[in-house]
Amino acid sequence: MTRVQLADTDLFVHPLQLGGNPFGWGADRDQSFAVLDAYSEAGGNFIDTADAYSAWVEGNSGGESETIIGEWMKARGNRDDMVIATKVGMHPKRKGLDPANIRIAVDDSLRRLGTDHIDVYYAHRDDDDVDQVAVAETFDALVRSGKVSYLGASNFSLERLQKARKISTKFSLACYRVVQDRFNLVSRAAVDPQKQAYLRSEGIAELPFHSLASGFLTGKHTGGDATGSVRGERVADFVEDQKALGALEVLHDVATDHGATMTATAIAWQLTHDFIPSTIASARVPEQLTELLAGTEMQLSPDEKAALDGAWVEA
Repeated sequence: MTRVQLADTDLFVHPLQLGGNPFGWGADRDQSFAVLDAYSEAGGNFIDTADAYSAWVEGNSGGESETIIGEWMKARGNRDDMVIATKVGMHPKRKGLDPANIRIAVDDSLRRLGTDHIDVYYAHRDDDDVDQVAVAETFDALVRSGKVSYLGASNFSLERLQKARKISTKFSLACYRVVQDRFNLVSRAAVDPQKQAYLRSEGIAELPFHSLASGFLTGKHTGGDATGSVRGERVADFVEDQKALGALEVLHDVATDHGATMTATAIAWQLTHDFIPSTIASARVPEQLTELLAGTEMQLSPDEKAALDGAWVEA
């Protein structure tokens, strides 16, 4: 069973972090349970969600994903075997990082997840409208209380991540140990070389989301047909980008040489980066997990990694 240490924490996680985004909209409760069961049976133990999932769907209010995950863990009696990450700041009724909002939101998430602690708790996105020292102190208090084990920052610029780290150091507060950013073969701007160097120097782990570029890197929608994709509009943007299509060709060639799928190869490429111990990908049905998990076992040669590294240059 593959496990990797998450930054300098005492958490050891599977290199595929299962994204909980589809639970409660792309996958109903029974389908979500089936995916979670298959992931767990394959040795997976790392689940990502957020209090905002999936408030954007008509009829939902947010928290649906957390609720399903919590009900699944209760039904399976496996909370102690799972590493659960969730986020605060983008729920429609709990927007931003005001300290009072964080304190209410974390209790909401704990209730929905049916647990007494969250393993990794993220600021879902930066918030310039609040006192940053107060934010850091609030998150630190959650760690000291035991409600949260470790902290993460999602969608933070390098500058804001550096400032947050300085505040935590200056006041001896719990700091962000992990970060989440959009990072995949055809979208790399959020984790540029400068940010990569900083993550390495500080021992911060990057856990990328949109690992498959909304499905584009599966190669299934290159004809412009997004049928069956709940993120069809995002896929269409890549399909119309000649540079992205060129990168897809390189991915296809490497995958073919391995007798592997493009999905697995895209995951494998991400995990060649020394600052990425685990990458986030979601599944709506158990069958989709097979290719994702295969990517965590796939080994790329230095030449293959170099070819994929050079397949895309941000404008």
